[in-house]
Amino acid sequence: MRDDEGMLLAAAVQWAPGEDVAENRVAAAHWIDLAAARGARLIVLPEYSQHCSADLASSAAEAAETLDGPFVAMLRDRAGAHDAVVVAGLLEQLDDGIANTVVAVDASGVQEAYRKVHLYDAFGTRESDWLTAGDPAQAVVIDAFGTRIGIQTCYDLRFPEMTRRLVDAGADVILVPAEWVRGPQKERHWTTLVTARAIESTVHVVAADQAPPLGVGCSLIVDPMGIPLAALGDEEGIAVAPIDPDVIVRTRTRNPSLANRRYRVS
Repeated sequence: MRDDEGMLLAAAVQWAPGEDVAENRVAAAHWIDLAAARGARLIVLPEYSQHCSADLASSAAEAAETLDGPFVAMLRDRAGAHDAVVVAGLLEQLDDGIANTVVAVDASGVQEAYRKVHLYDAFGTRESDWLTAGDPAQAVVIDAFGTRIGIQTCYDLRFPEMTRRLVDAGADVILVPAEWVRGPQKERHWTTLVTARAIESTVHVVAADQAPPLGVGCSLIVDPMGIPLAALGDEEGIAVAPIDPDVIVRTRTRNPSLANRRYRVS
């Protein structure tokens, strides 16, 4: 579960899920296996890994599953096979709607489910037309092999107060599964914001985006100084890097921005 120096290895999986939920399950399992073969025990897949479409407003209702459905069952199976924590996005069927949900799964099942708070009502898209927003009071933090990890999704990245709430809840690592939609300057926005969240909150960030044609790609893992430890272009692939707790301690000692704050996020 950790490398030779005792550090947790994290993987950001970059791929392009399609509309067929059965095919996506097979593909996601394959990517998880590949990441685990490279030593990763914290494996992050993109937002909408269970189903994705250029017209989610039309396809979401039919594709949505509950958390005891086949997609999460597959995640649990692969997590158990590799003694890993697997994090991935799906369309979750609720009693009264559909949520854009990210689950953290280990061999025992779902550790936590984060339902996206900031729906993507920007750049000509309106997720709120077909999705139910998550409770803003959420601050989803899990423990993975002794490391405290916070979870947010895609558009949440544009709201720095959300990352700060996760850090205040104990997170030293932030996971960002995404389907960062392509467009002018969007790659720059993505990599800049991922890096900014790492620097300002002195955390590691593991950001897993979809590959084109819908996502920009550019998945990356950034340390608390903003240094990219592993990064991808626009091809499908896996970025793997260690999460070093000593780097967090050293960075927060030299750059005590969290301790020096004059304001808190309620």
